[in-house]
Amino acid sequence: MTPVLDKQLLIVTGKGGAGKTTIATAAALLAVREGRRTIVVEVGANAWIPALFGVGEREPGIEIELAEGLSSIAIDPDRALLEWLQELGGRVPGRVLAGSGTFQYFTAAAPGVKELVTMIKIWELTLGKRWRRRSTPYDIVVLDAPATGHALAMLSSPRTFGAIARVGSVAAQARRVQELLADTDRSSYLAVAGPTELAVQETLELERRLDEDLGRELDTVLVNGTIPQRFNASDLRTLERAAGADELAAAAFAAARAAHDRARFQHSMIARLRRRGMRVHTIPFQFERELDLAGVNRIASVLARALR
Repeated sequence: MTPVLDKQLLIVTGKGGAGKTTIATAAALLAVREGRRTIVVEVGANAWIPALFGVGEREPGIEIELAEGLSSIAIDPDRALLEWLQELGGRVPGRVLAGSGTFQYFTAAAPGVKELVTMIKIWELTLGKRWRRRSTPYDIVVLDAPATGHALAMLSSPRTFGAIARVGSVAAQARRVQELLADTDRSSYLAVAGPTELAVQETLELERRLDEDLGRELDTVLVNGTIPQRFNASDLRTLERAAGADELAAAAFAAARAAHDRARFQHSMIARLRRRGMRVHTIPFQFERELDLAGVNRIASVLARALR
């Protein structure tokens, strides 16, 4: 199997709140460490990643250099569709087009077109020959995809739109995007999950839908925010006897028991994924109030073992 960082596109998705953007950024940092010119893509009008590197906010759609060998871009699907329709409409002013009934009608009448245009922009970033003159190509594009449901809609958009439009330049681009997403030598899928029952169930659904829609499977599942299992049953019995009637010792035992139960539950969730044949790695819980760039770099070091 080709390591995920040796491909053109790494797609990172999973349940919202599981640390998906942090993992995508860490994967991008790891790719740069290994000598790959990398861009990490956020989807939406607001970008989080540049601020992590101390870079001021920029307009969506603009590539930003964060560090040597590392760039980022935020792609706003609404803006991307508007720009695409402007090109079709002979550069009609965006304000006029956005306020027109035609724009709203087209969005509703062509299911998946907004997601498709977003995916086309991401596909363009993977090209060896860039569409802008003097633009150096990237070795890998790391996509911080939306949460599972929306990500699946994006990834399915080439097929959805292809069922409507079978000819023309956009249809041809849709086919190329679909080929990229289906090609195991060019793209990888990484799921980020918290160690919870709901997140694990969502990951299993993601695996099922990837297989149905793209004939693909998850390359790696990262269970984020896990805690170590520090005590076994014998240790707990010893601690309970030692606590006796002492209130402080009893409180310490209760905390130890709670940590043990939580870790055991997390391990059962991880085992559930592994029983389905998934390649699962864990990311330790980061005991920090706010994760900074140094913290993300530490996670990148953990990923070095998981993504090879």
